[in-house]
This record gives sequence, C-alpha cells and structure tokens, in this order.
Amino acid sequence: MARMRVEGDDLVVRPALWEKAAARHGNVRVPLTAVCRVTVETDWWRTVRGSQRRGTCVPGLVCIGTRAHQGGEDFIAVRPGRPLVCVELRPSAPLRLLVVAARTESQAEALARAVRRAAPRIDESTPWRQPLPVPPETGDPGG
Repeated sequence: MARMRVEGDDLVVRPALWEKAAARHGNVRVPLTAVCRVTVETDWWRTVRGSQRRGTCVPGLVCIGTRAHQGGEDFIAVRPGRPLVCVELRPSAPLRLLVVAARTESQAEALARAVRRAAPRIDESTPWRQPLPVPPETGDPGG
C-alpha cells in the first residue's frame, strides 16, 4: 500500500512496487510549501475525479495512478473501505491533489495532523476539500 510521509521540506508518496507498476508512476514528491489543505475522507469515490490518465482502476478493488480534469491532475492510491488522506496542492504544484489510503481512521487522522503541522501555509478557512474550478465557457451563447 502506498505510504505518504514528510521528508525534510517535501511531502513524498511512495507506492509499493506493484503499485508503481499498476500506476505506471514512481514516487511523488512535492514541496510542503505547495500544500494548502489536508483532509480525511471516508468515501473513496468522492476522491476519484476526472478521467484515468495513467494507471489502473478496478472499481470496488483499487484505483491508482494519475487522473486528469479541468483543474489539472491528481495522483490517487485508493482502496474502497479504507479512510483516505487528501492533500490539496496549490496551483504552482505539478499536481492538484494527492490521495492515499490508510489502514485505519486513526492512522489517517494522525498522518493528516503530521502533514498539517509540517506544511507552512495551511488554509484552514474550511475543513472540506474545495471543488474543481468551473471551466470557462467558449463560443457564441446564442448558437
């Protein structure tokens, strides 16, 4: 199972070897200055947004890899029935969201607290993840 941890000034997601193969992606490393919000989610399907770009998604079993949407890309390593640590990143980061499953809710909460303590600029204005930005409308509205 993928592990998320703070290493120096970075937040690192280290998938297991089989997960790296399934995700077609190696470790993910982002600076802690890019972290803007950390939440714990209990419903795996709420974290899966956009379309699969690279990786593997077997509904009801596992979803790992990158997903693309109008706001950018997310890296997810989720398993249904497990609590998830969701780390929202600032627009300057290469990804918009990191999601990693934890074994238990207490482990997820402990990891979220550790990331919040380590990140220098956490947005605490709301305890929920923010929605994706709405893409601008194009074309003639009259038809």
